[in-house]
Amino acid sequence: MKGRVVLDTGVIVEYIDLEGPYHRPAETLFAAIIEGKLEALIPHPVLAETFYVSYKIYRKLGAPSPQRRAKLLVEWLYRLTLREPPGNGLDLALEAGKAKLRYKLALTDCYVLALSRVAGARPIFRQREREMERHLDDIERKYSPLFLEDYADTQPSDY
Repeated sequence: MKGRVVLDTGVIVEYIDLEGPYHRPAETLFAAIIEGKLEALIPHPVLAETFYVSYKIYRKLGAPSPQRRAKLLVEWLYRLTLREPPGNGLDLALEAGKAKLRYKLALTDCYVLALSRVAGARPIFRQREREMERHLDDIERKYSPLFLEDYADTQPSDY
């Protein structure tokens, strides 16, 4: 069985931001997904946030049709990943709510953690965020997250 990962918005943003500090590890991750070496899951709230954030990036860059580009990105991500991740209903909502109560993180981060738990996957975030720091030991013990920042200075063969 191939490995499963749950992607956070920041990981996707690093993939589209060619100048981002974690673009290289994000690119390597997406290559593994595209090649079928990893199975990616993205909770629907992350897709919505990705649409919003990518639109702002494309608009800031002066790209033509930023809303259309953002829509195409989200549609591509939707097709690239499991369309209906396991537990994408009530179980996932309740698990995300529990994570929100316990860790007080952004709701999309809670959905990433919740889906990783429900689907038996590893969550991947861009970096350890300030609001995670207080509960990082518990989060690492419970969810075993990966962070792109840990791979920023490595070569793709080191992954």
